[in-house]
Amino acid sequence: MRVLVTGGAGYIGGVVTAMLVEEGHTVTVLDDLSTGHADAVHPEARFVQGTVRERAADVLREGFDAVLHFAAKSVVSESVAHPGLYWSGNVGTSLALLEAMRATGTERLVFSSTAAVYGEPESVPITEDAPVRPTNPYGATKAAIDAALTEHARMHGIAAVSLRYFNVAGAHRGLGERHTVETHLIPNVLKVARGERESVSVFGEDYPTPDGTCVRDYIHVADLARAHLLALGRARPGRHEVLNLGNGAGFSVREVVEVCREVTGHAIPAVASPRRPGDPAVLVASSDRAGALLGWRPERSSLRDIVADAWAFHRDRTGAAAE
Repeated sequence: MRVLVTGGAGYIGGVVTAMLVEEGHTVTVLDDLSTGHADAVHPEARFVQGTVRERAADVLREGFDAVLHFAAKSVVSESVAHPGLYWSGNVGTSLALLEAMRATGTERLVFSSTAAVYGEPESVPITEDAPVRPTNPYGATKAAIDAALTEHARMHGIAAVSLRYFNVAGAHRGLGERHTVETHLIPNVLKVARGERESVSVFGEDYPTPDGTCVRDYIHVADLARAHLLALGRARPGRHEVLNLGNGAGFSVREVVEVCREVTGHAIPAVASPRRPGDPAVLVASSDRAGALLGWRPERSSLRDIVADAWAFHRDRTGAAAE
């Protein structure tokens, strides 16, 4: 299968690209490198540098069977500060991609969505039938793209699958998280172990959870990538499927910090800080539908495994940088 991966120089896109190549697919990566890294692109994948708006139509004219769409802005705080940037960068870009697909007859799309579209859930684990009511512009843009995919499937017959997930972590074959602005908990905790930060902040210790800290769903990047490949085979013309991807269990902030201490052997000071506005106590996604439709389940669901793989990635990069 000939596959275009937008955002394939990023964390998740890079891992998915590697798996596609390993399974024998012919892969082209389109990425403007605004947040991605050229060395994250598998050496056997063709790399085109540029934006989706500027280059997608020309690239797709070469003939592709499917698109996996990861290119997006994804920092919640930035979306709140600059919502227009996110509506243009996420929704505008995705609409341009859909038009390029329509014009070139590219009929299959797997979209990297987010469980942030659900906002503060009424119950957990969250199912795909839960109300869509995002609490920030980032989640709102992803919900809008999901709505556009439903309409394009109905009107133009494309085959689309949206995968909604929360916190992705871990590493796969030398590919891990290395964001310029890091907002995710596990890499920030590991920065303390590497001596790049003095401590990690724990935002709120009075939530109605077993240890008082927020509980979140963490999924290993390799498990997530496998789901994208499975979704390629599941996509059906004229239909837009929406699937949640989760670990099956949630982990509290305190649990994450403690496991990072055990894995790294570092003390990792944790400093209690006030709650952040809009942080729900528990966010865990149900993956029952993905299990039924894709035959998917997480294989690396242990928090220790997730942290150990992330730590190995960061430790190896720190050592390489010091040489």
